[in-house]
Parts: sequence; structure tokens; C-alpha cells
Amino acid sequence: MFSNWNNDFKVLKNMNSILFKTFSILLVFILLTSFYPFRPGEYGLNKVVIDAGHGGKDPGAIGVDKMQEKDVVLDIALIVGAKIKAKYPNVKVEYTRDTDVFIGLNERAEQAQKMNADLFISIHADAAGSEQAHGTETFALGLHKSAANLETAKRENNSILMEDNYEVKYEGFDPGSDESYIILGLIQQNSLAQSLSMARKVQDQFTSIGRRNRGVKQAGFLVLVKTTMPSVLIETGFITNTKEGRFLSKSENREAISTCIFNAFGEYKSEIDEISKPPSMADKQKPKEALDSGVRFRVQVASSPKQLKMDPEKFRGYTDIREIKVNDVYKYTIGNESNLEDAVTLQSALREKGYKDAFLIGIYQGKKISISEANGIIAKSKN
Repeated sequence: MFSNWNNDFKVLKNMNSILFKTFSILLVFILLTSFYPFRPGEYGLNKVVIDAGHGGKDPGAIGVDKMQEKDVVLDIALIVGAKIKAKYPNVKVEYTRDTDVFIGLNERAEQAQKMNADLFISIHADAAGSEQAHGTETFALGLHKSAANLETAKRENNSILMEDNYEVKYEGFDPGSDESYIILGLIQQNSLAQSLSMARKVQDQFTSIGRRNRGVKQAGFLVLVKTTMPSVLIETGFITNTKEGRFLSKSENREAISTCIFNAFGEYKSEIDEISKPPSMADKQKPKEALDSGVRFRVQVASSPKQLKMDPEKFRGYTDIREIKVNDVYKYTIGNESNLEDAVTLQSALREKGYKDAFLIGIYQGKKISISEANGIIAKSKN
């Protein structure tokens, strides 16, 4: 399939641009309609597949002190899964691998498909030619918006070269060819919005423990291509960076990274469970004037070790600015919504206004709380 499409693209590039655009639109339509969309209003989050990248004969990136990516990410994946099982016993957790074995990228996605998982989390550690590169980033399947995103996808996709008969299995896809990524770049899952939501939560958690935030990104990863559920690929840090590699080599730091991913999972599950929950008869019979839980949702747009002047001109014209102090750091938020849906709408508007890293927080009794805690308080108030 990919080899034929690659040839078609070479020919189409030399043809009329209108014809090329028409072909591209048709291709996107075919790809999109071949996936069954994730419908958050139909399901809760009950099944998750955790994928530790690489393994066996594929060590992944080789970092400082000869540490191997496959070992680092397996440990993190197992800790994340154990934490989910402990707190959410009704959630079915599966690993693509729980030992040091080699598994093809297709097989990893197929496992999630067979399970009919609600979320796929692929965990990796990054590498770069420069030892200065550091920080965390989380990807969803989508268009390459920078050369760096493309190079990261190429490095992770190179695992297919270790698989037997990979040319046939991946239908001519060449992980080293930019043209192959033209096709991957056109594949936009119907679940992309949910994938990006989970990715943002992961990055917010990493930022909360002082990790450098390289952002939420989109790129063409083969391990994500055939997953029809929301899926993210997490790069937990650069093991080729001396400081970061040695950070990840310590078990207590891998525990901290695992906790961040687990917390993000909890927030995402709470969000999906809430919007997928059908109204009960009791809810339908309740008067519109429901009791106020006291929880408020705000959108954090800035933080500073020193107090800032809450001047609307400095906050892109917004006047509903609030300040909270957390551990000697001043946090600045916009909005004060009583329900999550309105807060998500405000967050989207703020990101369009230029606050690209704006994220949701909960406020209860004057203190900052997580979104999952906020939803828990709201749920109790309804009982």
C-alpha cells in the first residue's frame, strides 16, 4: 500500500495542483472513514494499554553510562500500570510487554485493538545529536509541524527495520524517507482531540515537578497509526543528556515520572467518565437549581516568583484575573467557572488568544486542587 502511494505522490507532484489537492482530500476521507471513532459520550475509560517502547534486540536509544532506553521505559511503564491497578481496580490494564522482549510496532497496536482499549500510552526516552537537548514532550498522531518532530518520529519508527519481512508487513513504508511521512501526516484520527487532551495533562504534570516542558506535539509514529482509540507517545527525557540521563537512571526519579503519568491518567479518566456518564432518572428529576459544590474551575495562564500587576492590558484584555499563591510562587488565572465544560471552552479561547500553555486547575475553599479532585467533590455534592 505505502509503496504504491509513494509512487502516486511522486507523479502527482508533477501534475496540476488542483488534481493533487483533490487526491489528498479523497485519501484523507478514505483513511478517516476506515477508523471507528472514539465517542466519549458513549464510553467511559475502562481499559488502557501501556506500551514500553523498544525491547529485546532493540535497545532503543543508548544514553550516558551506556544506559538503554528499553530498560528505563519498561520500569516506568510497569510502575504506571501498578498505580492504575491499585487506585482503579475496575480499569483493565494491559502491557504490550512486561519483560525484555522484542515486539513489532504493528503487534503493539493490534493488542490495543483486540482489547478494544479506551487509551493507549506509549512510553519512551528521547535521544539527540546534541548533548544539550533536554526536557519532556508528548506526542499525538498528526502532522509534523517541525523538522524536529519528524526526526523524532523517524528515530522511533526505525524499530521496524529489526522486524522480519518488514517491507511487506508495513506495505513499503520506509522510516528514513520523508515521502512516506507525507502519507502518515495526512492521517488524522477522529480521536485526535482526546489524544491531545491526555498529552497536555501529561506535560502539565511533568511541569509541576520542575521538568522542562518541550510541549505537546504531533508527528507520524507507526505505533500510533493503527490505534483507533486516543493514543499518546511520551518522551520522558533525553538519556543522551548527561544530567537528564543520570536523572532517569535513578529509581526514585523514575517513580516521580511514573506518578506524573498516573496523575495525568486520573485527570483524563475523570474528564472522560464525566462527559460519557448518562443522566440518571434521579438527575433528570432534580430541579435546575442544583446545590453549589463550591468547586470552581480556572485557567492558569502565568506564574511568577514575584507578584504581577493584574492589569488587563498585560493579560490580553481579560479582566477576570485572579491570583493564588502556591509554595511561594504566584499563579495567575482567568475565569471562575462552576462546571468543567465552560472551563474547557474558556481554555480553548485563551489558547487561541496566544496562551498556548494555558491549563485547567480546580479551586476549592481557596486552595488549588487537581481536576480529578474537583470532579470528585462535585460528584459527592450531588449525592
